[in-house]
Amino acid sequence: MRMTVTEVEYVARLARLELTPAEKELFAGQMGAILGYVEKLKGLDTEGITPTSHAVPMENSFREDVAFSSISLENALANAPDRAGSFFAVPKVIE
Repeated sequence: MRMTVTEVEYVARLARLELTPAEKELFAGQMGAILGYVEKLKGLDTEGITPTSHAVPMENSFREDVAFSSISLENALANAPDRAGSFFAVPKVIE
């Protein structure tokens, strides 16, 4: 399938790309080759082939949700530049 320079200009305008005339010619050929390959793939018999989303079987890799003790208040505020009681003190940003 052959892409025209006009079609490349249209796609470039949608993508807000500025192309030189040489780039338009180059991309017309490259995009035409890609579309030609897709046409060739459409001819393959995929009857009975299960669609896949990954090349290898995937399993849930999340860890178990286990409760444990959290950091102490003193450790959390140990490096705070300023604190107000048991909170981080920050400068006022809204007047």
